[in-house]
Amino acid sequence: MSAAAQPTVDLNSDLGEGFGVWRLGDDAGLLEVVTSANVACGFHAGDPATMRRVCSQAAERSVAIGAQVSYRDLAGFGRRFVDVEPGELTADVLYQLGALDGFARVAGSTLAYVKPHGALYNAIVAHEAQAAAVVEAVRHFDAGLPVLGLPGSQWLRLAAEAELRVVEEAFADRSYTAEGTLVSRREPGAVLEDPDVVADRSLRMVRDGEVEAVDGSVVEVRPASICVHGDTPGALAMARSVRAALEGAGVRVAPFAGTAAAATARPA
Repeated sequence: MSAAAQPTVDLNSDLGEGFGVWRLGDDAGLLEVVTSANVACGFHAGDPATMRRVCSQAAERSVAIGAQVSYRDLAGFGRRFVDVEPGELTADVLYQLGALDGFARVAGSTLAYVKPHGALYNAIVAHEAQAAAVVEAVRHFDAGLPVLGLPGSQWLRLAAEAELRVVEEAFADRSYTAEGTLVSRREPGAVLEDPDVVADRSLRMVRDGEVEAVDGSVVEVRPASICVHGDTPGALAMARSVRAALEGAGVRVAPFAGTAAAATARPA
């Protein structure tokens, strides 16, 4: 198969989601598997030391560093909707981008993309004012930054209108509704934990452009990136299983955004 014909997909994960003495997920292990790291920027999780450590480890492995921006909600891990005024939300996102950009630069890399987290990610699927606020922050900070999000969302629509590069993603470890949105974490079965099931779904999404929803219907997806949540139980085993399944089927796993790490590219 020629390089031009070979399908390519990015594998991303939410990392740096500890805080202080509290650690969540296996950042170092996942950085050996994924190609893009969505690094918590201190508002839902993460602190300066954690952000610096994860950026350094990502740079050493030539993993793309993305800003996982969030509502200001440490107590709720960013998974609660916050009815924040758009101008304030823009400022909050700018603050987070600036913080992570600094740590990425110190690590010898660059900030490569932006991905909202948790409740903010879900809200701006339909909440136009908040979606516009996040777009405004990215546009002012660096209009060259790609933005990662759910297909069909207001977030990606408004980002495209602002001439930002939009990147559609799919979720390996989350259930889908028939409308193509994620099943609420409050619902049973919303989070998938079987590595084989997750790997099979990921391959189907990349190879066939579809995923089965909770009602048995088929939803069209065309992901340029697949997410395995770093805080999902067994995340490292799932990420390894997903990558092995993709590469075993001839899919190239590589970041959708460039890196400027000083280290040489790590082996697959």
